[in-house]
Amino acid sequence: MPVTSTPSDRAREVFLTEDNEYGCAETAYIVLKHVFDLPDADDSSAAMALNGGVAYAGGVCGAISGAALAVGQLAGQRLDDHQEAKTAAREVVMDLMDRFEAEFGSTTCRGLLGIDLREPGEHDRFIESGIWRTECMRQIEFAVEYLAQLDQTAGWGSEAGSTQPG
Repeated sequence: MPVTSTPSDRAREVFLTEDNEYGCAETAYIVLKHVFDLPDADDSSAAMALNGGVAYAGGVCGAISGAALAVGQLAGQRLDDHQEAKTAAREVVMDLMDRFEAEFGSTTCRGLLGIDLREPGEHDRFIESGIWRTECMRQIEFAVEYLAQLDQTAGWGSEAGSTQPG
């Protein structure tokens, strides 16, 4: 992945391609793995089935679920105690979800898009509409920019609340 100036720039490079290689979850996961300097940063396989709110089921937005994977990896890397790492990761992701919902009105793919991607033809219609280039892109950018602040933190304290960005 070429070096760019911001997590949003990286997200646009990964997500806004004509072949739609990476979905929201994969893009957030890849970008944050690069930001956090996590292993195998270009491997999106753990997030493949999370796009469209988990297998197009309309659940939690892929930008959030892909970001949650990276946050979990980061917590596991920064905190030796497994229980402390889980608590810290949950606190960070809960905060992201609260801020995301305040910004966009929902945390679910179906709530954000207003369509059921599992219905015949709906995914094709979604791609053709271009909404993924605008609305989904804004949601990915929100998640990666907000969580990129975690990389600025020298270390995570023993209280999960001390891990929350800005």
